[in-house]
Amino acid sequence: MFRTLRLASYASLVTLGGLVSSASAAELKVVASFSIIADLAKNVGGDRAEISTLVPVDGDAHVYEPRPADAAALEQADVVLVNGLQFEGFMSRLIETSGTKAPVIEVSKGIEPLKAAEEEQHQHEGEEHAGAEHGHEHGHEGHHHHGEFDPHAWQSIHNAEIYVKNIVDASCQADKAGCATYTANAEAYLAKLGELETELKAAIDAIPQDKRTIITSHDAFGYFEHDYGLKFIAPEGVSTEAEASAADVARLVDQVKEDEASAIFVESITKPRLVEQIAGETGLAVGGTLYSDALSGEDGPASTYIGMFRYNVNTIKAAILGS
Repeated sequence: MFRTLRLASYASLVTLGGLVSSASAAELKVVASFSIIADLAKNVGGDRAEISTLVPVDGDAHVYEPRPADAAALEQADVVLVNGLQFEGFMSRLIETSGTKAPVIEVSKGIEPLKAAEEEQHQHEGEEHAGAEHGHEHGHEGHHHHGEFDPHAWQSIHNAEIYVKNIVDASCQADKAGCATYTANAEAYLAKLGELETELKAAIDAIPQDKRTIITSHDAFGYFEHDYGLKFIAPEGVSTEAEASAADVARLVDQVKEDEASAIFVESITKPRLVEQIAGETGLAVGGTLYSDALSGEDGPASTYIGMFRYNVNTIKAAILGS
């Protein structure tokens, strides 16, 4: 794992301990595309880095429209951090508009990406085939669809460790004098992520195997499912822009009944109407709100990456077990 590999090369430079901060003003200006990456960057940068975020907390990167201030922030940045995997559909044009000279780092580089939901892929293939048969392109003008892979890789704590590695590497390249600080901060944070994963697995182990199927608003938890053994099904695809048709909803209602799903949840970035409709047709009570693509504000229950994971799993467990 990262904590014993790439960061070990810097071990001779630092004394490990708590979060390392610089007494001086921030030396590194970092712009993160959305709040989850920003929180990881804050834990690496400490007081030495100034972190700003394009998509705000509780915001939906799938439909985000950049502001003039975003281009100005990129122009002044030393490092720009993006998720990659075609998650931020708005970024390419924004980067071009800003004229930034800063390196743009895809923090998901090095993960093992999961294929996007098969149903979404089949739907897109069918639409393209239908368009070809009618002699024209089947366009989605004004909409951004993700590609072959599921971009929500941060829903795996192991992947978050790789994100941190990439953030450290980028920070060290941009501010070599601060490399020891960034490395030590990352080591301390990686230890916390290891503790979080242990806690998460213990919480899920307490959920009976036959009660681990749940419904969410959109397909954002594929990596969580892959790593931790819960089954997530959703009426929408990996993008919140993907509208669920009446037939999609009907199929999902049948699947919920067949799989005996235990709980259903709204997501913080999506409207509750569709979930409430499915809940009404299946008899499931809405178990609360999960955070998938964005953190909450500081006064919310998921204001950090670690807080998001802890809140989500506790909410899921309480809805299923009633405690």
